[in-house]
Amino acid sequence: MASGPSKPPLVAALVGSDLFLQLSALSEMLRRLPDAQRTDLDGQTAELADVLDEVRCFAMFGGAKAVVVRNADEFIKRFRPQFEDYLESPSDSAMLILRFEKLPSNQRIYKRIQKIGRIENCDAPRDVTKWIVDRGKSEHRLTVDPEAARMLADHIGNDLGRLDNELAKLALTSNGKVDAGSVRQTVAFQREREMWDLTNALASGDRAAALRRWRQLVQLESSAEFRAVTWLTLWLENVRKALPLIARGESAWAIGQALRIWPRELQQPFVDTARTLGGGGLERAMDLLAEIDYQTKTGVGDAVENIERFILAV
Repeated sequence: MASGPSKPPLVAALVGSDLFLQLSALSEMLRRLPDAQRTDLDGQTAELADVLDEVRCFAMFGGAKAVVVRNADEFIKRFRPQFEDYLESPSDSAMLILRFEKLPSNQRIYKRIQKIGRIENCDAPRDVTKWIVDRGKSEHRLTVDPEAARMLADHIGNDLGRLDNELAKLALTSNGKVDAGSVRQTVAFQREREMWDLTNALASGDRAAALRRWRQLVQLESSAEFRAVTWLTLWLENVRKALPLIARGESAWAIGQALRIWPRELQQPFVDTARTLGGGGLERAMDLLAEIDYQTKTGVGDAVENIERFILAV
């Protein structure tokens, strides 16, 4: 991670393939701009003028403004020379946040952003068990012993979002100390399976089934309404990653392994779901989810009802 200035940077790059770290870094960036007007753009389809117009315009009602470009790898591929020129004199009207899967450190864009702004490494750590121990202590006030951390890593892999969810649940049910026995008793994957069922019903067009699954989740999981956007975002990001693999003719098993989708019987339904949505459906769903998330956080409507509206609209 490159150290940045104390004030919010004009340009920031979130670089890495781990969605949880990207979303966490993005949230931290936005916390430095309270009440900021936020604009989200897709780098696969946005034109250079779209992005530059947004960062050069002030917020409609004054105050701070943030422009977030997902799929920035594709955006840079199309507009590298022009964007390199922009970085020589970036606008101070808004903070521009670029979400990359990869950005080599020997590239001119990397070096320029590092000099004038901030770069966050969002790749999963090699030592996941250490991350579990550290995350438990820093974010959940948990002392996780090494055996328990290894068990969590074995069960879940390096999906940091799911690992953090499990640590949050353990924090509610333990006395602050987590051993292997605690993990065996409390870690379950039924909620994740129910969420897969919800999203599969949603993409296949069975809104009644999706609503039924959602209402069951709300009854069974007290924090479901607050975690739903994270669940749905993780799922949509996996759909985005799956689409080029599907286009290349990869098998459901290969896609499931690459995206860490398990148990195995969920891999083919997931691929069918991604194929049903396609690129256009995915983009519409992501835009709508961002709108729902903003409304929920700003007190517009009930959180549970907002998710139901998303289900009905998609």
